[in-house]
Amino acid sequence: QVQLVESGGGLVQPGGSLRLSCAASGFTWDHYAIGWFRQAPGKEREGISCISSTGGSTNYADSVKGRFTISRDNAKNTALLEMNSLKPEDTAVYYCAALLGNVCSLYVYDYWGQGTQVTVSS
Repeated sequence: QVQLVESGGGLVQPGGSLRLSCAASGFTWDHYAIGWFRQAPGKEREGISCISSTGGSTNYADSVKGRFTISRDNAKNTALLEMNSLKPEDTAVYYCAALLGNVCSLYVYDYWGQGTQVTVSS
């Protein structure tokens, strides 16, 4: 059974940092690119970052570029999203997703996690 489980969300003050984790099981992790998405209330889901299956290529949405960093550990079947300089507009449910292949995408994915809430507020 395919599972992607996000963790690490929570409440943080503006300017603060959080690290999200995505733990996977049920599929061949290192054959899949990993993406992070978010969805704020009343807004469409936004692809914010992705990393290729080998970890050699990454991509970021302009909204998070320079503040967020994606990484993966293929030995542990996990991916991380380091989020710094957080802003209130970063408040959303954050999801990780897996896409078969080595090309990362900010759009289409095969498997999705259930999400973790990130709230940026003073």
